[in-house]
Amino acid sequence: MGNKLYVGNLNYRTQDEDLRSLFAEYGEVLSANVVLERDTGRSKGFGFVEMADEEAAKNAQTALDGADFEGRNLRVNEARPREAAPRRQSRF
Repeated sequence: MGNKLYVGNLNYRTQDEDLRSLFAEYGEVLSANVVLERDTGRSKGFGFVEMADEEAAKNAQTALDGADFEGRNLRVNEARPREAAPRRQSRF
């Protein structure tokens, strides 16, 4: 398991600092980011948290997966590498 976690089903009002505070209970948080829509700046309802060590990440995942946070049941999994987007074909 790695140190970076995917956190899904976030309340749309959740901010980076809210995630950082929640995960800090389980160890040192290196980064916590809620993913935002590019055009509107609104939350997409998921984010990523990077913990300082693998043990802390594992403990946080075990404790928080399915837990209620701000009225939503979180989904916490190990983050997977980002897949390359398919190439768009030119119309011309």
